[in-house]
Amino acid sequence: MRTDEKLTQLRALMKEKAFYAYIIPSDDFHSSEYVGRYFKAREYMSGFTGSAGTLVVLPDKAALWTDGRYFLQAGEQLKGSTIELMRSGQPDVPKIEEYLYENLPDKAVIGFDGRTVTKRFLETIREKTDGKQITFDGSEDLVNRIWTDRPPLSKEQVWELDVKYAGRSRAQKIREVREKMQEEKADQLLVTALDEIAWLFNLRGGDIAYTPVFLSYLLLTKEQITLFVHREIFSAQLLEKLGQEGVTIRPYEEIGQAVGSMPAGTKVWLDSGAVNYRLTESVPETVEILDQESPIVLMKAVKSPEEMEHMRAAHVKDGVAVTRFIHWLKTSVSRGPVTEVGAARKLETFRSQMEGYLEPSFSSIIAYGPHGAIVHYAPTQESDVEMKAESFCLADVGGHYQDGTTDITRTIALGELTEEEKRYYTAVLRGNLTLSAAKFVEGVSGQNLDVLARTPLWEMGMDYNHGTGHGVGYILGVHEGPQRFHWRTAPGTKSVPLEEGMIVSDEPGVYLEGRFGIRLENLVLCRRGEKNEYGQFLYLEPLTMVPFDREAILPELMSEKELAWLNAYHQKVYETLSPCLEEEERGWLREMTARIE
Repeated sequence: MRTDEKLTQLRALMKEKAFYAYIIPSDDFHSSEYVGRYFKAREYMSGFTGSAGTLVVLPDKAALWTDGRYFLQAGEQLKGSTIELMRSGQPDVPKIEEYLYENLPDKAVIGFDGRTVTKRFLETIREKTDGKQITFDGSEDLVNRIWTDRPPLSKEQVWELDVKYAGRSRAQKIREVREKMQEEKADQLLVTALDEIAWLFNLRGGDIAYTPVFLSYLLLTKEQITLFVHREIFSAQLLEKLGQEGVTIRPYEEIGQAVGSMPAGTKVWLDSGAVNYRLTESVPETVEILDQESPIVLMKAVKSPEEMEHMRAAHVKDGVAVTRFIHWLKTSVSRGPVTEVGAARKLETFRSQMEGYLEPSFSSIIAYGPHGAIVHYAPTQESDVEMKAESFCLADVGGHYQDGTTDITRTIALGELTEEEKRYYTAVLRGNLTLSAAKFVEGVSGQNLDVLARTPLWEMGMDYNHGTGHGVGYILGVHEGPQRFHWRTAPGTKSVPLEEGMIVSDEPGVYLEGRFGIRLENLVLCRRGEKNEYGQFLYLEPLTMVPFDREAILPELMSEKELAWLNAYHQKVYETLSPCLEEEERGWLREMTARIE
């Protein structure tokens, strides 16, 4: 069925329900960034496959909002759909609430599936449309009545992460969370974020591709631990173990009933920016709500000493695999046909040879030439192209290992480059190195440091339309908060100081539509440095161990300090990886990491 035909069916259902507008976000019931196949309603209705976007359908038109990562991709995929692309954050582009204010008549009803939007999101609409007497109805999933072959809810098996990797047991983590609850005088904590639950219980699943979590809700009180899940995803042995630790298992679907029956006079801690609207509205009026971020968010972001050590080990393994891949690609592209899809498969072969490898942490971005300018391009059979011994291949790839999660981007010179290509590559590299070498006092946030990565491009009158860096989970989501590198802070969010144990990506880039893209990404670990009369200093330790492409560098554009940073990094890469490589690969790596004067 074509997109316009699906929208026609949806509008008929909207008319039946007296909805003037219907909102279809990208979220599942848990505000996850990536979702399982069952939850891809926005993708099904619009044809846009990016991970972020919100579709708004009116009786006579429709619009889809997405961020800068997906402008080019969405522009292509929405052609002929009758859906207007709204490039979020760009001049003269209205926000969703502004669009609705302009297009809704008085007393209009906005419909949506209340399990896939948050109360905080709807409050922005309510505030903007104040005076129009707009009402909300989150009672029905209209897409479900159109999507006749919708996949079922995933129920993949759960496995346990050994405490030697996690650093702390379930009991320790739950005790720490209860201490946070006591500080806030909260009787209950409602947790719906899947990565928070997986982290807290030292459990991993397979209900979302590339993100090893399982569909679940958690209600935690001073005395009880209640996990709402599909019981069949646990082995009998794990069920017995959880039971012995005081965990009660209830059906996944019963969470609404449990929230609705909370005792009068109790205080429940929940985040209305994460908990879905239907659950938030189910809280009895006699129950006090403490509306703030879950305590698990920050606890999860600060890695334990054991997690830090294992993450280093994961990056050595990943460094070997990716370095072998780069060597293979640079030597193979001139010898025979190498396509983007074929290269992605070859990388997976190299990774699968590493001990403890589990799966990719996201869909590999192998983007040749003009495709590199599409920030989150992923090769498909339809888009696949053969790579030639010229221009760049942008490879943004990551993996989950038993030791942790990786995310790396290298832009690879496949042949002779133009002076312009080298100039842009060098500017991006300078930004990456400068941020990685940052030394700062405790209390500084990623928002303060973002300028370090952008300055070389700003000096050229260039910029990139995405954040410089995101947090990374431990065998969880490859994108994790609350820490990040970005000068722009969304309304209602606070700037989060960096702490020892936080892992953040460092990934400046430049994108020339229709020509090429360059992005260079390392993961860095925040560490404590010296402490003196000016305070506690912090620094960033590079975790990623993969060489940059010296064939794309113009050393004359770099300062002595920048070259010193690059040479020191390359020396460490060689010392770390060379014992793990075969003789030919080791010789190539020696040349790639040779000192640049």
